[in-house]
Amino acid sequence: MSGRPDYTVVVPTTGRDALSALLRGLALGDGPAPAEIVVVDDRPGAPPPLAVPDLAPVRVLTSGGRGPAAARNIGWRAASTEWIAFLDDDVLTSRDWPARLADDLAGLGENVAASVARIEVPLPDTRRPTDDERDTLALTRARWITADMAYRRAALVEVGGFDERFPRAYREDADLALRVRRLGWRIVQGDRVTTHPPKSGGFLASVRRQRGNADNALMRAKHGPRWRDEAGEGPGRLGRHALTSVAGLAAAGLAAARLPRPAALAAGLWTGLTAEFATRRIAPGPRTPREVARMLVTSAVIPPVACAHRLAGEWRVRRGRAVLFDRDDTLIEDVPYLSDPEKVRPMPGAAEALALLRAEGVPVGVVSNQSGIARGDITPEELRAVTHRVDELLGPFSTWQFCPHAPDDGCACRKPRPAMVLRAADELGVDVRRCVVVGDIGSDVEAALTAGARAILVPTARTLPDEVDLARRHAVVAPDILTAARLALELP
Repeated sequence: MSGRPDYTVVVPTTGRDALSALLRGLALGDGPAPAEIVVVDDRPGAPPPLAVPDLAPVRVLTSGGRGPAAARNIGWRAASTEWIAFLDDDVLTSRDWPARLADDLAGLGENVAASVARIEVPLPDTRRPTDDERDTLALTRARWITADMAYRRAALVEVGGFDERFPRAYREDADLALRVRRLGWRIVQGDRVTTHPPKSGGFLASVRRQRGNADNALMRAKHGPRWRDEAGEGPGRLGRHALTSVAGLAAAGLAAARLPRPAALAAGLWTGLTAEFATRRIAPGPRTPREVARMLVTSAVIPPVACAHRLAGEWRVRRGRAVLFDRDDTLIEDVPYLSDPEKVRPMPGAAEALALLRAEGVPVGVVSNQSGIARGDITPEELRAVTHRVDELLGPFSTWQFCPHAPDDGCACRKPRPAMVLRAADELGVDVRRCVVVGDIGSDVEAALTAGARAILVPTARTLPDEVDLARRHAVVAPDILTAARLALELP
């Protein structure tokens, strides 16, 4: 890469002390410097100013404690470069990191969405690693780890960036990579190396980590029951944790019912499963008295806690909803066969409606017929450029669904057919019955109803009276898009 490199570094932070060392290392690195370093302060409320060394062009933004996914979205959307290099605030980059990143990005094909670094975790060579250290070491085996991962901005726009329903630094990176790959993009391994110091989280750190089981529920809803295989993950222990928890509850219940023999059998099963789990965790560790005691206690606590978090996650997924918008005359003014990004004009109230839904944590998407591609009036590249402009003005959107076919092609996706609505619900991991489609004509309403979703019609001067009558009988009619967003939140 020659001249000024076309990349921005984005670092979400909770104000950890390691941030200063990272920023100082980036500023003193050899090779093409980033166009900008964007630090996103994710501490809630009104935190005190971050201590940022005055060594590099650093811009500090805030995300209000909404989690690393939201912080990264704010960071990459504030950048204008082709590449966004995400770094965690507790990693350390080598002096030649900028040069090696530039080498990794140089010459990548247009179909490459991301380059991922190799992560190293330095461990003591005088003893075996603790449970916390082994947890950090697992980052070296992660397939797509945003501790150091550079994404092409176009790919982030196309998938809507990180899914902010992942509230912690867990699974949000794998989810993004799976969605990107599903659209045909490639992710490649880079040669740069980044150091991640081992973590130490206290006596109950492994119990707190079980909150990630709620995120696994969202992963399953979005990517299917085999998502672990696709992401290069092992099978997990949730099944054993469930059996252990049931055995423990059964032992307690049977003992309370004064059934000593069945209670003893259930207690024996619980003891055996718990002992096996504890042994697996103690064996590779330092086996100090404190570490052994910690493994024994937490091995008994983890199974029911893991199951409780998973059940809570499944409930949230089941109760989740999404709102899907038609594009033309709903989100933006209708320009026939729009190919010029400069002609994109948001409809009145569109930005406010989208902001309202996002503030409530509701994912939003677009479902749009674009027959101009089949007719030869617009090219896929022109559609992509318009999409990027819509994203700049109104994004991010969690899913984009386009039908490129002509009316006579007989496809399953062109509205009023339901395929785009069904695909969007599937991508978002939301029951289609919990989706609301907002549009301006009858085909939007029919596509929603055929898919099993709800529909809200926002009529314009082009909406036919029959289409309004259809919506009044079978859906909801709203006077404007902001009212439609409020109604979407109120639907049971």
